Amino acid sequence: MIRVYHTFEVEDINLIKQQMLNWSNQFGICCFLDNQQYSSSYNSFECLIGVGSVSLFEPAEDFFPSLNTFLDFNTDWIFGHFNYEIKNKIEVTRSPKSNANGFPDCFLFVPETVLIFKENKLTIGVINGNAPSIYSDIISKLPASDHNYVVDISNRISRREYLEAVAKLKEHIHHGDCYEINYCQEFYGYGEINPASVYSQLIKLSPNPFCAFYRIHDNYLVSASPERYLKKIGNKLISQPIKGTSARKDINSAEDEISKKRLKESAKEQSENVMIVDLVRNDLSKICEEGSVKVEELFGIYSFPNVHQMISTVTGDLKDDKTLSDVLKATFPMGSMTGAPKKKVMELIEKYEAGKRGIYSGTVGYISPEKDFDFNVVIRSIVYNSTSNYISFHTGSAVTASSEPKQEYEECLLKAKAILEVFSRK
Repeated sequence: MIRVYHTFEVEDINLIKQQMLNWSNQFGICCFLDNQQYSSSYNSFECLIGVGSVSLFEPAEDFFPSLNTFLDFNTDWIFGHFNYEIKNKIEVTRSPKSNANGFPDCFLFVPETVLIFKENKLTIGVINGNAPSIYSDIISKLPASDHNYVVDISNRISRREYLEAVAKLKEHIHHGDCYEINYCQEFYGYGEINPASVYSQLIKLSPNPFCAFYRIHDNYLVSASPERYLKKIGNKLISQPIKGTSARKDINSAEDEISKKRLKESAKEQSENVMIVDLVRNDLSKICEEGSVKVEELFGIYSFPNVHQMISTVTGDLKDDKTLSDVLKATFPMGSMTGAPKKKVMELIEKYEAGKRGIYSGTVGYISPEKDFDFNVVIRSIVYNSTSNYISFHTGSAVTASSEPKQEYEECLLKAKAILEVFSRK
């Protein structure tokens, strides 16, 4: 199959992105990756979209060899996700609890049509379709209309249960079982929603550089993620873990600057961040050339609409003989969503969290024809099933020896703020 590309000039970035979103949502399979106009030397596109499917990955019992075969056979664009539960194919762990969100553990597809949006130019890649006709169809779409959604959202566990669990996890830390663990809780409810409209509203409240609108038939992911899991450019790997959060105050106010300064100087937040940086360095060293792994930025402070975040950047040069399967086995799940040491904290997560994480703290992204890739961390995200009308989202925080359980609970609510606001509009 040969993909043919046509490029079109675009004047209104915000309008065309809304039109592409509505156009994409008409397909049973689509992956809409949105950079939200954040500037970074490591961002390759403003928007990258794959819709329809000409080939699907069908995992065999021996997962990673079958993944290698699929990637070797398909030298085209590939989109999709890996659930958190892929960890069970890497480590000998079990996930006996239920997962209500419906996403399969892994889904990868070669799209019928690819949309590449960068620098006011929309490039449409087709195999059998007509690019000018597709472009005309896209620009005929109206932006998603705002709806008022009022959904009764409940916690999977109570505040008391959360505080008790964090206290028990701190005991594990004091006993030397681990030194940091990312403990998460689920919020859920039922309601009939328009996922594209919800995405549009969420990114207005919380525009972040790794947003995604992802659909596999009746399962939807609406993501306002600020975090990159892993990117590959040539032989260079880039990981940008987030650990460290503080609330935004009145933007550009003196109070907001104080909040930002406190985060930057917080010994607790730096300790959490450097633990994960060390974990990422160790993970990358398994698959990268000796001596190539380095910390390009430590404790960088980045401001988003609702929070300030502490983000570090770790890079390394991938060995020539290493595949994506090798990369996943060395680095997944991402350290920022587990803690350290990774295998032990994954066991504790299974013990103390109320259900499976599913696609939450997994990853969504793309693989290019050149075998470069970019995958996010699925956080600040809503999962929706249009058949059951089940709505779910998780939030979490890093528990360390110095954690105060009540403050960790408040951090979870802070991270849920934008999503809760979408579902409380009247």
